[in-house]
Amino acid sequence: MSLSQPAEFSRRRFLGLAAGGLSAAALAACTGGPSTTSADSSSKPEQLDFTGVKPAGSITFWSSNPGSSQAVTQEIIDGFHKSQSDIKVQLVTAGSTYEDIAQKFQAAQAGGTLPDLVVLSDVWWFRYYLQDSIIPLDSLFKALNWDTGDYREQLLTDYKYKDSIWAVPWARSTPLFYWNKAHWAAAGLPDRAPKTWDEFAEWAPKLQTSNAGLQHAFQLPALAGYAGWSFQNNLWGTGGGWSAKETFDVTCDKPESVAGLQFLADAVYKGKWSGVAGKDSTQDLSAGAVSATVGSTGSLVGILKTAKFDVGAGFLPGGPKSTSPVCPTGGAGVGIPKKLKPENQLAAATFIKYLTSPENTLKFSQATGYMPVRKSADTSALTSKTPQAQVAIDQLAVTRNQDWARVFLPGADQEMANACAEILTKNGDVQAQMTKLKSTLEGIYTSQVKPHLK
Repeated sequence: MSLSQPAEFSRRRFLGLAAGGLSAAALAACTGGPSTTSADSSSKPEQLDFTGVKPAGSITFWSSNPGSSQAVTQEIIDGFHKSQSDIKVQLVTAGSTYEDIAQKFQAAQAGGTLPDLVVLSDVWWFRYYLQDSIIPLDSLFKALNWDTGDYREQLLTDYKYKDSIWAVPWARSTPLFYWNKAHWAAAGLPDRAPKTWDEFAEWAPKLQTSNAGLQHAFQLPALAGYAGWSFQNNLWGTGGGWSAKETFDVTCDKPESVAGLQFLADAVYKGKWSGVAGKDSTQDLSAGAVSATVGSTGSLVGILKTAKFDVGAGFLPGGPKSTSPVCPTGGAGVGIPKKLKPENQLAAATFIKYLTSPENTLKFSQATGYMPVRKSADTSALTSKTPQAQVAIDQLAVTRNQDWARVFLPGADQEMANACAEILTKNGDVQAQMTKLKSTLEGIYTSQVKPHLK
């Protein structure tokens, strides 16, 4: 089959078909090819019946503690224990990154002790969905009289496929443009984020000459954790992408995509106003070594605590082809494994409901910088203390679903990071690296995703 899907073949439509075990021939019918069979993509997955089930007395929560959230998560757990005496929650640090926890969860599927609830990142949860290793949560919402209408729609619907919810948003984020206001003032720049990357390219030399000892006007995020995610902003701004919108048609080698990455390469090697973070670009900003960077909203609180200057936060800049929407959502939710007793699943859902309540999502946001996931959460105290947090909330209105090539192809994020490292740390040819990456991504699709469609 062709990797390309027409625009009307939506993200949700694809996942519904994939989960239903649609044949390759039927998938071809959706893309304009010959049809030999059909499938009902509207049918919902089987829901568990929790009638008469009593919640388990103890459960485990596997987390990587995103945004240095271990302390606030434990505080919320302690509050849960005080609010009721029937369920005890043990917080388990199952790794320091989303990748660590994903690998541990994968291993537990093959044999071992599963958690009762687990952090599911944006680039990992889909494979659990295809592997049938997590459960749809709709019946638990009903059993617990849990109204999900109060969750921010942009965040909840990231997990809605085949008309079911597969995870609940928790540590959700977007990238933000952060800057050093003192450096901006010294360069005589307006106190705002640049509207486009071309505008910032004009500002960069002023920042370099006006701030003695500055390493770079801008610091690109550490590639291993951010290239595939945040560079979507640059690709979309030039009219490109890792893949065409809502398709598996890999487009990273197209002229528009190459132009987006060539801009970054030129910033490093020609303009010399940008560097590449070795570990954490937000730490470089906080130390005053650079004037600006792009980082997660989950880094906001940490930046404000360590920076000795006023920090600005703004929307991501646009590009010459598009200025909006050019911001991807990101972060993680929490889900429940399938191979558990109903008692444990019910107890896990009971805690998730509490964990993501309006009061607790606000507490979590105040401690980490992640976005409040509930609409009814009173953010006035948060934004009065941390005005930059309002930027992240406002930017939600102009976010865009991530490219399928990043979030649905297993291991693609790392391949993107490797390709970008060749370009940005070794001055590799952009076109050659993107041509190679396209071949790699299409190979992942053919070997690891396409078989699930049969």
